[in-house]
Amino acid sequence: MANFSKSQVPQFSVEVYQNEFLPEGGREVNAIVTVTSTGGGTTGGIPLADAAPAYGAGQGPGAAVVLMVDCSGSMDYPPTKMRNARDATAAAIDTLREGTRFAVVAGTHVAKDVYPGNGGLAVADARTKAQAKEALRKLSAGGGTAIGTWLRLADRLLNSADVSIRHGILLTDGRNEHESPEDLRATLDSCAGRFTCDARGVGTDWEVKEVTGIAAALLGTADIVADPSGLAADFTVMMENAMGKEVADVALRLWTPVGVEIRFVKQVAPTVADLTARRTEANARAGDYPTGSWGDESRDYHVCVLVPEAGIGQEMLAARVSLILPDPSGAGTPQTLSQGLVRAVWTDDMVASTSINPQVAHYTGQAELAHVIQQGLDARKSGDFDGATAKLGRAVQLASASGNQDTAKLLSKVVDVVDAATGTVRLKAKVAEADEMTLETRSTKTVRVKK
Repeated sequence: MANFSKSQVPQFSVEVYQNEFLPEGGREVNAIVTVTSTGGGTTGGIPLADAAPAYGAGQGPGAAVVLMVDCSGSMDYPPTKMRNARDATAAAIDTLREGTRFAVVAGTHVAKDVYPGNGGLAVADARTKAQAKEALRKLSAGGGTAIGTWLRLADRLLNSADVSIRHGILLTDGRNEHESPEDLRATLDSCAGRFTCDARGVGTDWEVKEVTGIAAALLGTADIVADPSGLAADFTVMMENAMGKEVADVALRLWTPVGVEIRFVKQVAPTVADLTARRTEANARAGDYPTGSWGDESRDYHVCVLVPEAGIGQEMLAARVSLILPDPSGAGTPQTLSQGLVRAVWTDDMVASTSINPQVAHYTGQAELAHVIQQGLDARKSGDFDGATAKLGRAVQLASASGNQDTAKLLSKVVDVVDAATGTVRLKAKVAEADEMTLETRSTKTVRVKK
């Protein structure tokens, strides 16, 4: 990762929303931490492909992108699927910002570097984009699926360049049948923190948990493109978002005093992602949680800690949350981009100590929404229709109460809603496979709390 000055880094802010008041004996402290990045990832309305690089040669982080295209035999059924994949990848290449390093990988049971084909990365300009699109025209379907090999090749290619923004875009239409789940997990573990990756499943023959698992491990997005004709538009948006990233490897650092236990740290907007197990120790009292790459955007995190019991009138700092940009050499002092404080105050005012902060309440509900959708769909697949009805009914209730209209619409394709407010639903007798997979894939998407 290249080093760069504060003036080149987008400005980060941290806001903490919580009810700091606890009753006597109370220990659990919850806070929603809103992190906002501004001043990076914008081109003043100029199309990203036409915008000048945000940093001059050798002066900034630079970006590299590897596009991984499924070329397994199933991509020929129907034949239009492979054509749509080629067209979508070409659209993404057109969206590359000038100067971005890039490569195209054809993925089957092995991975092949089809452009530039020399074990490295090309630099995006009119000539190399045209060459890459010519290479795409030669792609054909045949062979199996071993996604770990695609990711390992992408990792080698991305790390051949001295850039800080390293990003993968992965398209698959099938299950990862030519390598074990353990091999894929080992690959994801080795790639985590080295690059981010957006994953897309096209059609309905792929495994939702595989694709969402790849995106979660590599801090990217996952989605379904049920109709292959929609791939080009989706790939264009994905690449625009990738080109908008201006700073990588930002960590959420949580410092806690002696005696404080961390229950969990979760991203709760724009999607739910549990980061608790991804902590790396920074020092004796602090740990870092990865957040990936940032452009102009805002995300919310839910921090929950247990503090020691204390008497009425006492107060303490329960945690300090900081945004950290590590020194790329590993030798210097990390840069603190912004920070906020989580407090605990013990009171005998029952109204103060029992009120739930609106942001905390909202995102607790959104996390439960994602969980019960997964439970409901799993129950439906296993034939537990009573359990599925109960869980998906609760999901309808939560989506309605929180104003998550997109999820409510997806739920309505799986259940008939009798009363959204009470969560009274009936399972639909017939559900299109694409509708069920869309609900599962997008179950972790949340809506922001209305402030």
